[in-house]
Amino acid sequence: MSTIRGARERARIEVTAAIKDEARKQLAEEGAAKLSLRAVARELGMVSSALYRYFPSRDDLLTALIVDAFDAIGAVAEQAAERTETLPPAERWVAVACAVREWALPHPHEYALIYGSPVPGYIAPMDTVGPASRVGLVLIDIVRTAGRADDLTLPPLADELRADAERMAADFAEGVPPEAVAALVAAWAQLFGLISFELFGQFNRVVEAREPLFRQAAGELARSVGLRDAGTA
Repeated sequence: MSTIRGARERARIEVTAAIKDEARKQLAEEGAAKLSLRAVARELGMVSSALYRYFPSRDDLLTALIVDAFDAIGAVAEQAAERTETLPPAERWVAVACAVREWALPHPHEYALIYGSPVPGYIAPMDTVGPASRVGLVLIDIVRTAGRADDLTLPPLADELRADAERMAADFAEGVPPEAVAALVAAWAQLFGLISFELFGQFNRVVEAREPLFRQAAGELARSVGLRDAGTA
């Protein structure tokens, strides 16, 4: 019985992977809003009722693709942070930012799924929250570690933002000063804004040296959250 069960589990994993792969092709060709379970089933030579046993609805399939994309981009951020753990905090920040960009460039449609326009009619479930937090948590940990090593220069914080910054620090950035948390949120948004501009064509005929621009901007954002350059007192 265990052999049969194991074969069934392997078959389910293979079919699930095939469904996701075909759905990603549809994302590239038609966009997330036009993702269709019937079209996926047709391309795989499956009847729709069989596919529904794997993904009961389009939203279930979208959620699986979103979680996979967040996990993939989160993993490269975590790996970059681990590889650079002996470097100064600002250099680690830049390394993580560059790793995220390097994942996004060859995966524009998956990136668009998680950081592009919302899919009409789709409401992301709580299952996506953890995966979506991975990149942000890496950046938070770099700043937290710098603070513990007394290697953090607190940026200014407007009085009207303090209550919000203190709440955010308590909610998801324990151990990080509110001043740095507010700057972190802004820097996180700007990092992904830079990547989106590059992926979605806003830099066309404007910026040619895009990797140097991104690296310089990532360094400036590191300084904006209080991370010091190597050798800075």
